Amino acid sequence: MTHTIETPVNTRVRIRQVAGNIGAEILGVDAAEDLSDDVIRELRQALLTHKVIFIRRQNLDYDRLVAFGKRFGTLTLGHPIYGGPEGKPLLREMDSRGEGTRANYWHADFTYMDNPPAFAFLHNVVCPEVGGDTIWANTGAAYRDLPEGLRTLADGLRVIHSNDSDFTDATYDGDVRTKYLKNRFAAEHPAVRVHPETGERCLLLGGFARAVTGYTPQAGRDLLRILTEYATKPEYTVRWKWQKGDLVIWDNQATLHYAIKDYTEHRRGERVTVAGTTTVGVDGAPAVTLQGNTSDFVAGTGM
Repeated sequence: MTHTIETPVNTRVRIRQVAGNIGAEILGVDAAEDLSDDVIRELRQALLTHKVIFIRRQNLDYDRLVAFGKRFGTLTLGHPIYGGPEGKPLLREMDSRGEGTRANYWHADFTYMDNPPAFAFLHNVVCPEVGGDTIWANTGAAYRDLPEGLRTLADGLRVIHSNDSDFTDATYDGDVRTKYLKNRFAAEHPAVRVHPETGERCLLLGGFARAVTGYTPQAGRDLLRILTEYATKPEYTVRWKWQKGDLVIWDNQATLHYAIKDYTEHRRGERVTVAGTTTVGVDGAPAVTLQGNTSDFVAGTGM
């Protein structure tokens, strides 16, 4: 069922579209303030419409970022494998000097869970002068424009996602990789999920997708490659040049993203995520957990 949000009037929010199919910059909002319910509703509608929204010059410590994120739903722990830093359990630090911070591979966050996060809030704290842009792709628009035969095929596919994946092989090395794979997680998702708020059909792909149920390994990889090629066409993407203080919010239910690794200076961001629902396909069949237990990722969030 499609969920409709009424757009409020007489707020300070101004929305500037950034690219043709995805992305909008939000003007006139300070996320550190105690924003009205009308402003939050308008921000949520902008997020659902544009899939990723950008807010410049935000001054957010941990408590303020958490408070703002909670206006959009229940927050998860910082990471289903690593948890969060001491005293900051809801935070994921994305630090180029730390472990496991590369994400230069198309993915949606934590799709090896049956209920990946709905929304992600990433606040830039340290920004390189050159490089380090991030790209997002609109998987709803990509699905809409698929050739009819491929769209029909995709509607019926089920895809296995795992943390033992191409994403891991491409972005984790040595002891970091060993630690990351100490516990294995896997879930079977529909290749096309129905967005729980808008009812839009969106491709559910990315670097954690490793096999298609019922197909040989090679045939499954070919199907995933073809669908990903359509999903990440430049026409469906937006590229953001970060500045210190930027807050970027994306709909993890309708996007893929890629953090470009072309910088040498220190880069650090802080992220919180809103808990999502179990994915559901166009036939009404939900995702299924195949391996591992990530229940604490959401269960430990009453902080």
